[in-house]
Parts: sequence; C-alpha cells; structure tokens
Amino acid sequence: MTFSRPMRLLCGLALMVAANAWAGSNGRVFIAGDSTASEYPTERAPREGWGMRLQPYLADGWEVRNHAQSGRSARSFIEQGWLDGIASELRAGDVLLIQFGHNDAKVEDPARYNDHAIAYPRWLMWYVSLARERGAVPVLVTPVARRKFDGTQLLDTHGPYPQAVRDLAARERIALIDLAASSMDWLRTLGDVTSKPYFMHVSAQRQADDTHFSATGAQAVACLVAAGWRAADAVAPVKPVSFDDCAEIPAQPLPGISPSVVVQERDIAIEQPGPHEGEGTTTAYPFFADATGFDVVFRKRALHPGATIGVHVNDKDEIYYVLSGRGELTLNGTVREVGPGDAILTRNGDSHALRQTGDDDLVIFIVFDNASRSP
Repeated sequence: MTFSRPMRLLCGLALMVAANAWAGSNGRVFIAGDSTASEYPTERAPREGWGMRLQPYLADGWEVRNHAQSGRSARSFIEQGWLDGIASELRAGDVLLIQFGHNDAKVEDPARYNDHAIAYPRWLMWYVSLARERGAVPVLVTPVARRKFDGTQLLDTHGPYPQAVRDLAARERIALIDLAASSMDWLRTLGDVTSKPYFMHVSAQRQADDTHFSATGAQAVACLVAAGWRAADAVAPVKPVSFDDCAEIPAQPLPGISPSVVVQERDIAIEQPGPHEGEGTTTAYPFFADATGFDVVFRKRALHPGATIGVHVNDKDEIYYVLSGRGELTLNGTVREVGPGDAILTRNGDSHALRQTGDDDLVIFIVFDNASRSP
C-alpha cells in the first residue's frame, strides 16, 4: 500500500510522538482484540491466539496483558464491558494494541456489525481516546489475513476494513501496525498447501479452520506484529526482529489421535482464580487436556469459599453438574440456588455466573462440545 506524501508525514509524526512516550521505560502492552489474538485453555490446543505468543518478542521489562476476546467486534468488546478491564489497569507509559475487523464486517449480526466508513473507525477511537486519557500509547493493528486461496491466488476477505484503519491512523496521528498487509505477504509466500499447518487444519479434531492459528501460526503472527511495530518505529519496545525472521518460523506437525489413558485428579489439579474475572480461588481438574481426536471437554472445578465464576456471555453450549456444596446461579438475570444433583444447561449466547455459598466447597463437573464454540 502506497501512501501520499502528506499521509506519510502524518504517520511519521504519530510514530515520533509514540516513540517519545515509551522510550527508555518499562511497561505493559495491553491487547484489545478478537479470537485471532485471544487466550485459549489447554483443552483447545493446538489453537492459540497471537497474543499468547507476543511476550518473547517484547523488550526486557515489558509484559503482555492480553484482554482479547473471541467473537468480539470493536463495538461488542466495549458494549459487553471488556474494555472496562483494560481501563481499570491502564496507566501512563503503557501501550494499547487494538486489532478488530473480523467480526465488525458481519452484517448479519447487528450486535457486532460496524460499517467500515463511519461506525468502525468511530468505535476504534474509543480505545484510542482511553489510551490517550491515561497517558498510554495507542497502536492500531489492521486485521490479520484469513488463509483463503482460490487456486494460487490469496483472497482478501476483509475488504475495506484494513484501509479504514490505515486512514484513521493517518488522520488521527495514531501509530499503525499493518498486520493485514504483512500477513497476506506471508501467506502468499507460503502458498496454499504449505500454510495449512499454521492454521487449525487438525484432522484429529475434525477442524479445517482458515481463521484461527495453531501454536506455530500464533508464533509466526506474533512475530509479524513485532516486526511490523519495529519497522514502523525503531524504538518500539520489541526485540530486534524482521519479517524475514517471521517467514523462517517452521510449521510443527499437528497432533494426531492420542491413545486411551487413565489419569488421577490429584496429578492434574491447578489452583486458579475464579474464571471470567470471578472472585476468590478455585481448583481446576482439566481431565484429558492434552488428548486429541474427540471434541468433548470434561473438567471438574472446586469453588472454594467466597469464589465465583464471573458473569459472562457463553460462546458455546455448556453443562454444569453439581457434585457437592451449594451455590447461587445467575442465568440470564434470574437468580436461584443450586446444590448436589442439579444439572445446568447454558446455551451459546446466554449470560451466567455462579457463586459458592455456605462453608463447603462448591464442586462441579463441566462438560461441553469443543466444536460448538463460537469463533
């Protein structure tokens, strides 16, 4: 993409301002984005978002705070309160990477759709304004390319949305990482067949997904983010890395079907805070988290006194079965008590939360179909 001379001057000024803001300091790199950047639990392996792989590319003393959420657009991320979590932590000297676009173009979904000309840049400016108000540095990131080939031709599935980000960056003097352009160059170089292992083409999981990344793909895209940032600004808080370095990251073989196995829960127990920004502490038992070849996720979780599963909107159909203890369930705004023997079905798109009550741990089994999750 070739910019006019006035646009190049504006972009250069934006990058000079950004460089002065973070030069010589330590800080945090916050990520606001969608499923291509978000975190995934081990049971969804090898699927990863690029935000999970960005940390090794940051300069010493900098850390990633990945707030990206699956299925969100620039609009729904804000309307569902996800930006509030960033706002509560963001401070002067931090960086806010902003990458949306995959879901903004979904005209069939009015809760997420943003037209590229007006609504999309307007919502993006909410993030920019927040960062500037806090003394942080906003960095816009164009949406990463999908792996969609027609023969040998890579198709552009984002239409006018990347250019809308470029135009906003130039107009408002915002630093820009053009991930759309660099990821399309990367995919063209790889070609159709060679690029498949970088995406979720996992026969053992019956997946052929050209949007979401395998672990190696997430690493390569995180590298592209870092290289694009460093190419745009030589003093950005990333280690020396180039686009050629990213192109040399080899694809790893994707997992086949794992064998039968017996596990003991005491060997897999993990102490965790309440999920979905819940309160207190819990113990998770992620049974068969490394197993491949089937889609059912089966896990046990103990909510210790005072613990909660925070209120959230489901991205899948899910069943909770209460083994022991008592709790308070909030499902689509309705509150009721639950106890041993209660089974709870929550559907994709429902809102729910769960709070432990009484003196004993609330112990539940959780079951869902991994393939049913929203992208």
